[in-house]
This record gives sequence, structure tokens and C-alpha cells, in this order.
Amino acid sequence: MTGARPARASAGDSGGTPAGAAPGVSHGNVPGTEGVAVHLLLPSLHVADASGAHTLAARDALRAAGFVSELFVEHVDAPLAGEAHHVDRLDDFVVAGRTVLVYQLAVGSAIAERLMQRGEPLVVNYHNLTPASFFWQWAPDWLGAVESGRQQLHRLAPRVTHAIAVSAFNERDLRAAGYRSTSVVPPFVDLGAFGPRADADADADADAAAGVSAGAGGDRVRGSGGTSWLFVGKLLPHKAAHDLVKALAAYRRGFDPTASLTLVGGHPVPSYAAAVRGYAHELGLADAVRLVGSVSLDELVGHYRTADAFVCLSDHEGFCFPLLEAMHHGVPVVAFDAGAVRDTAGPAALVLAEKSPAVVATAVHRAVADAELRARLVAAGAERLGAFALERTAQRFVDTLRGVMARPDLLRAAS
Repeated sequence: MTGARPARASAGDSGGTPAGAAPGVSHGNVPGTEGVAVHLLLPSLHVADASGAHTLAARDALRAAGFVSELFVEHVDAPLAGEAHHVDRLDDFVVAGRTVLVYQLAVGSAIAERLMQRGEPLVVNYHNLTPASFFWQWAPDWLGAVESGRQQLHRLAPRVTHAIAVSAFNERDLRAAGYRSTSVVPPFVDLGAFGPRADADADADADAAAGVSAGAGGDRVRGSGGTSWLFVGKLLPHKAAHDLVKALAAYRRGFDPTASLTLVGGHPVPSYAAAVRGYAHELGLADAVRLVGSVSLDELVGHYRTADAFVCLSDHEGFCFPLLEAMHHGVPVVAFDAGAVRDTAGPAALVLAEKSPAVVATAVHRAVADAELRARLVAAGAERLGAFALERTAQRFVDTLRGVMARPDLLRAAS
């Protein structure tokens, strides 16, 4: 895991709630859905995992709306054992004609094969599958699992009643795979787990106290140390940490020779992590690029609080939670326009059409040195977070499932 998102954490959005929707989850039911069970299926439930946290929050939202809802998995971490049942027990909780199943699709799984043989209405909640092309050079042993997930995505299409994508980018993926009925509902992510949102005025006071001041031409100059770049995410090939290293080299040549880059996140592909470390060494950046691995929640908060800019140059993102985390901490965001990045960031980041080192370095310099632009980005980030409020996400998720259940003949009328 990147850095410790609490098991029950969640939030996010790429669209928001319809105008006029009341906060919280309403308890009104579509006619005929009283007593309906909506059970959620997930391959594995892990501590500090975004997909698991989303699924737990979705279950709680469904229960709050009056539905019976349980979670079924193949594997569960011991601290969460009381939150889920083994998938072998699913039949014990299914009421014929009154049960809808929701499958969390983010990796290939034997659960998907089981679902193809069942008859209950099936909804897929799609979190994205990274293309296998990113792994063939660095992790060939991953290719089978990655490709099986992609095959299951296509094979499930004719079986699925409706598919919910966590971003507009993912919805396009679903459409290309043959899903006829789709919608976008953001994932649940509780940014409150990081504490209160950073206040721009308080940040300015803290900067002044730390010796951060506006230099000639409006440049921000640190009292000690150079400009601090941050990226949060597992060190995987599609996250393109090598491009961040290149861009940092250009930034140090053109703007700040003491700038540094911190990469927070686990190293599931050791060969790629070693290549990034070696690349930094070859560019003379061994002391400027820090690969800190997985960290605790407190440590992650510390990295956000000391960052001058959050820089994301990923080639593929299905949602990208850390964009919102950076906004929550008042850190200006510079990001390459790939995957769902623009869907998630909206107008609250400098989103780049290309990521050549010079372009990235110049954009980061603007975000850090131009006090007016930095303030606009931080303010836009704070506003953007409103679209990801848990209450809005919960209402939208439940309303989407109610809409699916309203289809004629989908569920048997209650007796």
C-alpha cells in the first residue's frame, strides 16, 4: 500500500450529486425493493487498502438506506475478519428473487468465474485494470493475473445488468469492453482520516514561521533546504517514477539546484524500484531522490505537510486518490493528463498535455514560485474536494442501485 489509508477510509468523485440532492442517504425505496439484499463481493479485504475501504463504506451506505448487505471475499486480513464472510457462504444469505450482487472488479479473481454461473442480477463496480503492457519488461510473472482480469472484464459484460465506473475514464473502458448499461459513481475515500483540511491562511503563517518567503520576482525561497517534490503511489511502471526523476533533473538545472523528490509507496516490483534508484544515481540525483517505501498514516501526513508540490506523471490511473490527498493538505498539484487524472483533478491542478522534462519543470516552478497561481490552485483544490464528500458519494451510489432495481422484472415482487 502507498501509505497507510485506514481500512475504513474513503471519498472521491468525478461528477458529484444531482443538483438539489439532500445530504446523507435517503431511506425511500423504489417500489418493490423492500427486503432486497444487496451483497458485495471482493477478492480480498486488506487493511489499508483503498478497494477494501470503498467496499466497506458502500456496504454501510446500503445498510443506512435500508438494504440488507453483507460482504463476501476469498481472503481477509485478520483485523477485518469480522467484516466479511467467505464467498463459500454466499448461498446462505441469498433470497431467491430478492438479491442483487455487486462485484468489485480491480483484478482477476476466481469470484468472477463463480458469478458467471449464478443467476442473480449482477452489478460490476469497476475500479480499473492496468494494461499488461506496463508489466512485461519488469514483472513478467504478473502477466497471467493481469491478463486474466482483462479477459474477465470482457466475459462478464453480457452477464452484467449494470456497471458502475469510478471515473469517466473507466466508463469508457467499460463501453469498449461491451457493457451496454453504465454510469459513473466516485469511490468512497474518507479524507477526514488525515485530519482537518489544510487552511491556506494557516499555511502562509506556517511558511513565514519556517522562513519561507517571497523572493525576487515572486519566487518562494526556503529558509533551509530546496523545493520539495512529492509523489504518493506504489512504485509501479505505469506510475512513471522514472519520468519524475528526469523532470527533477531539469528542474534542478533550470530553477533550484537543491530541489528534491520524495517517492512514497510500496515496491511490489523490485526490479523497477532498483531501476528508478539506479537511474537517479546515473543522473547525479542519488541524494535528491528518496524512495521511502510504505509509511504510516502519520508519516504520510508529514510528507504532505512538507511538500511544495505534488507531481504526478503516471501513464495510467483509474482514479488517483493521492491527487485529492494533496488538495486536502493544501499542496498545489501538477499532473500529466493520462487516464482518469483530469476526471479526478478537474480544474484544481495544472494538468499537462505533455510531460517532457522541461515542460514539467517549468510547470512545477510556476506552481511553487508564482504566489498568486499557487493560491488559486490551493483554493481550487479545497473547492474540488466538495464534489467528493462521503454523503454525496453514498447518495449517488445508493440511487444508482435503486435505479437498476427499478427495471421491470429484475426482482420478484415482495410477497
